[in-house]
Amino acid sequence: MNAPKQARPGQSPKTDPAGTRTGSPEGGRIAPRSPEGERIAKVIARAGICSRRDAERLIEEGKVSVNGKVLTSPALNVTPKDRIVVDGEPLPQFEPTRLWRYHKPAGLVTTAKDPEGRPTVFERLPDDMPRVVSIGRLDINTEGLLLLTNDGELARLLELPATGWTRRYRVCAWGDVTQEGLDRLKDGIEVEGVRYGPIEASLDKVQGSNVWLTVGLKEGKNREVKRVLGALGLTVNRLIRLSFGPFQIGDLVEGEVKQVPNRVLMDQLGAHGEAFRAKIEAAEAAVPVAAPKKQPSKPQPGKSASGKPSSAKPQSSRPQAAGKPRMPKPHSAAPKQHSGKPNSANRKSGKPQTTIEHASSRPKLHLPKKPGGAGAARPPSKSAGGPSKKKPHENSRRRP
Repeated sequence: MNAPKQARPGQSPKTDPAGTRTGSPEGGRIAPRSPEGERIAKVIARAGICSRRDAERLIEEGKVSVNGKVLTSPALNVTPKDRIVVDGEPLPQFEPTRLWRYHKPAGLVTTAKDPEGRPTVFERLPDDMPRVVSIGRLDINTEGLLLLTNDGELARLLELPATGWTRRYRVCAWGDVTQEGLDRLKDGIEVEGVRYGPIEASLDKVQGSNVWLTVGLKEGKNREVKRVLGALGLTVNRLIRLSFGPFQIGDLVEGEVKQVPNRVLMDQLGAHGEAFRAKIEAAEAAVPVAAPKKQPSKPQPGKSASGKPSSAKPQSSRPQAAGKPRMPKPHSAAPKQHSGKPNSANRKSGKPQTTIEHASSRPKLHLPKKPGGAGAARPPSKSAGGPSKKKPHENSRRRP
C-alpha cells in the first residue's frame, strides 16, 4: 500500500472527498469548525430563567425544546434565530450586556442560595432587575462597592487579575503599624503557604487603638486583606470597598443600585469591549421597537370621548364666585316652588336671604286685574345690598 504523499513546504495539504488530509503523514481528518452561537444552557441563564446548572438539569428532564425538538443533552449551540421553549414557555428576548454598581451593606452574603439561611445580596435587589451575577465576592461583614452584571462572560473577564484593575479598600484595624511596615507589602507576601501579589497600603490616621488604612490590590483572593494585615499584627474590624477598577462607589447610599451606561462600560473595557458591543447591538436589533402610545385626546364640547354626540351639557370652566349660587338656565319643566324658608347655611351666617326665582316664573309687568290680590305686580328688586328705603319688599312670594 502506497504511503500518502507529504505536502511540500509552503503548500497546504490536500483533502479527499472523505475529508482525510492526503498530505499529512497521520492521514487524520480535518478538525471541525467550532459551531456558531452559544451553549443552550448559557443562553437560558442569560435570559434570567435560572442558573446554568439548573438549565442543564431542565434539559436532562426533557423540559427544553429547540425549534420543536426536545433536547436530551446540553451539548448544543443555538443562535438568536432558533426558537427555544423552556417548560412550555418561549424564552424571553435576549438582553444586552449590562453592568450595575451596588452599595452592599454589612450582614449580607454574596451568594444566590445560602445553606445557613442568612440574607443574601440578591434578595435585597429591586424587583425590576433581571437575573444578575456578582463580579467577585464580598464577605458578610464587608461593605461597599459590588459590581453586578447579567453576562457571565463579562463577570469572568473582570475577575481575572490580567485586566490589571485595582480593588481599593478603606480599612479600620485594631493594632499598631507604621508606614515602613506597610511598605513591605509592595513586593508581595506569603501567608500560611499562600503567595499574595504586590499590595499598596498607606497609613491614613491613628485613632486611639485603631488605625485607618487605604489598601489597593489586583488579585482579590479570598479574605486577602484580612489575612495579609493579620500577618502584620492587625485585626480588621471594618472593611469598605471604595472602587473596582475605574468604577467607584461615589455617592451611592447603602443598599442603592445604579446601572453603568453602556458607553462608559465599552470605553473602560477597551479592546475587550468589541465582543460585548456586538452582543449589545445584536440584542437591540432583535428586540422590536414598540410604537409610542397615543395620548387620549380631550373630548370636545358636545361630544364624548368616542367622538359621538353627547347628551350631557358641557360644564363651564369659569370659576364660581364665592357665596353666590349659580343661576339655573331656563327649561321647559315647571319651576320649582320655593318655600321661602332660609337655608341652614345662611341661617347660621346671618346673611340676608335671597330667594332665586326662575326666569320663566317671573310675572310680567302689567296692570293688575284685582288690586291687592295674589297676582299683583311687584316692582323689580333692588341690588343685593339690602332692601329699598321707599318700600321694603318681601323676600319670598306670597302664598294665596
